[in-house]
Amino acid sequence: MRKHIICLALVLMALMPLTAASSSQSQPNVQEVQMQQPKAQPEDPATKKADEEASKAEEKADKASPDGDASANATEGDTMTDDMIKDAVDQGAADEDKPAAQPGQEEDMGIYKSLKTKFIEGNAGFMSLVALALVIGLAFCIERIIYLSLSETNAKKFMENLDSKISSRDIEGAKDLCRNTRGPVASICYQGLARIHETLDDIERSVVSYGSVQSANLEKGCSWITLFIAMAPSLGFLGTVIGMVMAFDQIQAAGDISPTIVAAGMKVALITTIFGIIVALILQIFYNYILSKIEHITAQMEESAITLLDSIAKYKLTGEQNEQA
Repeated sequence: MRKHIICLALVLMALMPLTAASSSQSQPNVQEVQMQQPKAQPEDPATKKADEEASKAEEKADKASPDGDASANATEGDTMTDDMIKDAVDQGAADEDKPAAQPGQEEDMGIYKSLKTKFIEGNAGFMSLVALALVIGLAFCIERIIYLSLSETNAKKFMENLDSKISSRDIEGAKDLCRNTRGPVASICYQGLARIHETLDDIERSVVSYGSVQSANLEKGCSWITLFIAMAPSLGFLGTVIGMVMAFDQIQAAGDISPTIVAAGMKVALITTIFGIIVALILQIFYNYILSKIEHITAQMEESAITLLDSIAKYKLTGEQNEQA
């Protein structure tokens, strides 16, 4: 029995190498198979980019309209867009080359145009009368302002110099100072010094009388200013009444009350009234300024007259004392 087992084992051991050889021949080596397969070559980047561009071009061609008109319209639209952009650029360059208008000039031109338009709309006949009243009234105002400005002097300094000359008994020097100084203050002082040898009452009457004459000269022409102040709104009211009459005449001729017909006459009436009131206000402002200057100069004249009489009284008193001595 033991011999049979040993023989079987020996037979099996002899058969194992043959089995392994046959299995190795039936299954090829994995490494040999991998070596026999061809290796994949890496893709070129340039070729890949070209393929992508070609695919994009094909997609655009698919999206585009197959009609020739659509492509033509698209081309024409692109051309028009380019032309519009070019024109806008040229226009912007031209605007930059133009000098920029100042805000003050634009406002002045706007006010001038609006006034001109309203002047024409307000019936040129009546508006010309209102404008004439404004021009003549302003002429009188300017003349008075210039005259009063030249009549003003430093009265306090002048009276100090005059009093020093009278105190030093230099009457001729005091007269020369009055002659070389402009204004009503120096004029009334000269009239008082011209009668210095008369009584003090006579000198006072002479100064007061000549002061009244100088006050009248200061107020000369103011009555014309008040006339034009009253005339300007009166002309405006006259235009108002005539504009209303024109409106009713147009209604009567048309035989119908239309807002357009009524508005034409009412517009003339209101514009003339507005301009008349504006002219009166302008002249009134100048007139009040002139009155303030007249009052100031009159106050200087009165103060200077009192100072002059005091100086002359001291002069006479000093002379009498010297004669008694």
